[in-house]
Amino acid sequence: MSESHVSKREENRKSIPYARYGYAGFVVLGLYMLVFTHEWMIGVSNLGIALIFDPFDQKVSWSDRPLYQRIWLIVHLVLIASLLVYGLFIR
Repeated sequence: MSESHVSKREENRKSIPYARYGYAGFVVLGLYMLVFTHEWMIGVSNLGIALIFDPFDQKVSWSDRPLYQRIWLIVHLVLIASLLVYGLFIR
């Protein structure tokens, strides 16, 4: 392996945990707001902000990602959209 390839892998390994921590933190905060404080729109917005922190490898393009990662992110997005519609128009 070349040195640049190893350094890119090291850099990627360092950046992924921060994104996962950010994703997990905002998901937990969003669920806390929804369940315990009943602040509906704040909870939904925190769940939406969680998507900014891609929990998977951010350097891989969408078409090259494994199917389970794409399904996970699409389900998360659909859940947020559903909760947003519910919070704005039904609740």
